[in-house]
Amino acid sequence: MSTTRIPTATSSSSIADILERVLDMGVVIAGDIRIKLVDIELLTIQIRLVVCSIEKAREIGMDWWNVALDKKEGATAAIGATDASELAMRLEAMELRMKDMERVGAKSR
Repeated sequence: MSTTRIPTATSSSSIADILERVLDMGVVIAGDIRIKLVDIELLTIQIRLVVCSIEKAREIGMDWWNVALDKKEGATAAIGATDASELAMRLEAMELRMKDMERVGAKSR
């Protein structure tokens, strides 16, 4: 008797093979949760999850883990130094405009 194998359409993969493929190619899982009451949207939660290797993340431009957060600077440390200085200048300009508006409002009273 000769034993012949029946060809199958799927090949078996171990969990390590699947994990290697996921980390190599990357996987994006996205979802939205919306809570509505009588056609009025009360809450929207957008969930975005990216699973990939560090090399793949760098390739697509994600490198937030390389930026050290300083406790003194808070959220501005997460952005580049040039972005932080630009934001500081914009904030200062907005504060000056608000002071001008307050002076105009005080004069009109």
